[in-house]
Amino acid sequence: MTTRWLPALFLTLSTLPGLAQTPVYVPYTAAQAQTEKRLWDDPVWKTAYRPTLSEEEKVAGLSRFWAEAKYNFAFFDKVPKLSWDSLYLATIPKVKAAPTTLAYYQVLQEMCAQLHDGHTNVYEPYDPKESQNERPPLRTALIEDKVLITEVRSATLRRQGLVPGVEVVAIDGVPARQYGQSRAAGQSASTPQDRDVRTYTYTLLSGKADQPLALTLQDAKGHTFKQTVARSGYSDVEKVRLPALRFRLLPGNVAYVALNAFDNDSLPRLFAAAYPQISQASALILDVRNNGGGSSELGYDVLSYLTDKPFQTSRWMTRDYHPAFRAWQRDPRWYSEPVDSFDPKGTAPYTRPVLVLTSARSFSAAEDFAVAFDQMKRGKIVGEPTGGSTGQPLFFTLPGGGAARICTKRDSYADGKEFVGVGVQPQVLVRPTVRDTRAGRDTVLEAALKELKDRPKS
Repeated sequence: MTTRWLPALFLTLSTLPGLAQTPVYVPYTAAQAQTEKRLWDDPVWKTAYRPTLSEEEKVAGLSRFWAEAKYNFAFFDKVPKLSWDSLYLATIPKVKAAPTTLAYYQVLQEMCAQLHDGHTNVYEPYDPKESQNERPPLRTALIEDKVLITEVRSATLRRQGLVPGVEVVAIDGVPARQYGQSRAAGQSASTPQDRDVRTYTYTLLSGKADQPLALTLQDAKGHTFKQTVARSGYSDVEKVRLPALRFRLLPGNVAYVALNAFDNDSLPRLFAAAYPQISQASALILDVRNNGGGSSELGYDVLSYLTDKPFQTSRWMTRDYHPAFRAWQRDPRWYSEPVDSFDPKGTAPYTRPVLVLTSARSFSAAEDFAVAFDQMKRGKIVGEPTGGSTGQPLFFTLPGGGAARICTKRDSYADGKEFVGVGVQPQVLVRPTVRDTRAGRDTVLEAALKELKDRPKS
């Protein structure tokens, strides 16, 4: 009976003059906090990899992923046609039928992909004998509807004719675009451009280590040839890790700074060390095209050199779930805080022209950086729309050594403008071309330099 009259009474009293109260947050006792921790992260989930899992474990892992998303995922409104509970029920027989642990995780990944979010993922456990993620030491990209090799890290492959600019026409007898599309459905991505990067750059050539690839290739002169390419076993892999920051002066006294990652705490120190030279440059180009994210604070630290007043970052929200409010049938709501602002760095800000270069590989904290720069009105963004995904993932383990994460926070411009699911849009849209890629030219950087050259003289 109380469930019928209590909500009405509560709502009536809470709206009377003088009775509205500020919420009071009562901390847990130490014992309650320990109980809560175990409730959400019980050690029972932390099991080692095994080639097969019991039916009970498979259903339990599916249920954990379903429940964590149901209570924590921030973007259900972006998939309005999805019935999460119906998908859960439809997936139960699929996970039961999965013959191996890795096949089970592939089912979970397919379910996860239906949320269409780049910060919501299922990670399979690693087993070198069964892994489907081995790939040769080269990178590809979809450029003007062609799959081109963009980077090769093995002399063995280069001797086989695999060099940047060569087109991958077919893989195992299947046209490369068709081969990629068959894999795209399992990608957790927030935008088409992010899905293309995940499909054609990160996973296109992945598979079992002992299964080589039969590639049909075409060079810049139109010569078609075939090569069998191993996915593993290379003794001459050139391990190349992009530095967190790369600085150089370009013709015209233009400072070029590649900010390749925001996951390296040395970045503020590196930028500070380069700033005396940067401050003397006639213009500055900041390149986040290869930046997959990390800590947004590191990017904001760089931007703080470009202004003499505080600048705003992103607005964020997270679901504000209260069990009693649901029982009282209150409307759902979001929790948010005032937009953060970042203070300028020092007393000598850089005041000359600035451009930021972006691509679909600009992701997460790199997008937060692009949003803040866009709001500062310090210059133009040149290149392609960013990946369109940021937020705060919640990580948790799954049976058999795997894990997952759920995006719990939705970010936007300070005024509420959405960029998740869309991407931060450049003011100067420029995409790499096949011709320039084969010639070793950087289409986007050249466009940025032209933008600086053509700007009105003050």
